[in-house]
Amino acid sequence: MSKIRIILADDHTVIRSGLKLLLERQPDLEVVGEAENGRQAVDLAEQLVPDVAVLDIAMPQLNGIDASRQIVARNPKVAVVILSMHSDEGYVMRALQVGAKAYLLKDSAEVDLIRAVRSVHAGESFFSPSVGRVLLEDYVRQMRVKGTDDSYELLTNREREVLQLIAEGKANKEISSLLNLSLHTVETHRTRILQKLNLHSVPELILYAVRKGIVT
Repeated sequence: MSKIRIILADDHTVIRSGLKLLLERQPDLEVVGEAENGRQAVDLAEQLVPDVAVLDIAMPQLNGIDASRQIVARNPKVAVVILSMHSDEGYVMRALQVGAKAYLLKDSAEVDLIRAVRSVHAGESFFSPSVGRVLLEDYVRQMRVKGTDDSYELLTNREREVLQLIAEGKANKEISSLLNLSLHTVETHRTRILQKLNLHSVPELILYAVRKGIVT
């Protein structure tokens, strides 16, 4: 069985060593490189082409968000997992916009990191449960302030299926195959979902799905 190849980037040696030990206890995971700043992480990703890059959001020389952007731009097949101390929507949105597939809080990494790595390697998104709770609470507050009903009820059953698959990180072609739909039909569903939910991008759609508990 081939192992999932991972690079780790964190400027704290003790944290990095702990994460490496945690990952390498699993028979299907292998840490193939380590970096102590964002620039090293970008270089390592280019040299080693790992399956997964686990990046701290706050690193010297180049932060995790900008490092993610460069890594994904150079090789979209590298799935990025962001580690952060911040659970607010702004940080999560920035991570998604640059192509990260998972967003974990550092205090839950010991519990969630292995699941996150396996999820992103399988093409799915992953978020710390506490991030999902924060986003849900914020969403409920916004709904109360606006005095509006949940627009999720406007979606058809098929649109809800497509919404979940998009939020899990599936591409249109994959969704087309899974649901036995034409590519054009999938694209039409995607457009209608964004319109009905008043969303403007896939990262916004993913955040919406996390808030709703549709994906973890």
